[in-house]
Amino acid sequence: MKKVILLSSTMILLLALSQASFAQTDTKWQQNHPRREEVNNRLKNQNARIKDKVADGKMSRKEAAKLHKEDHQIRQEERDMAAQNHGHITKGEQKVLNHQENHVSRQIHRH
Repeated sequence: MKKVILLSSTMILLLALSQASFAQTDTKWQQNHPRREEVNNRLKNQNARIKDKVADGKMSRKEAAKLHKEDHQIRQEERDMAAQNHGHITKGEQKVLNHQENHVSRQIHRH
């Protein structure tokens, strides 16, 4: 019985440690540019949502292309902002980009 308890507790400990290590798998760039990472993750998520809507037949390819174009413009603006500030964006710039992403997100939701 003691052997089973010891084995079980060892397995739980190993599982907990492996989960903690997976949570910290951000790259150095992601760690150094959290605002850009957050903006880019939202854009990636919105891209997937658009593709899902097209696959489900809830959005036409023409509508999807328009939204992809808007997302591309947001991503380009994020890059331009970062280029002016040594690879970083400010909180104010992030707020502007988030506002633009919110607008696209609402358009996706409507379909």
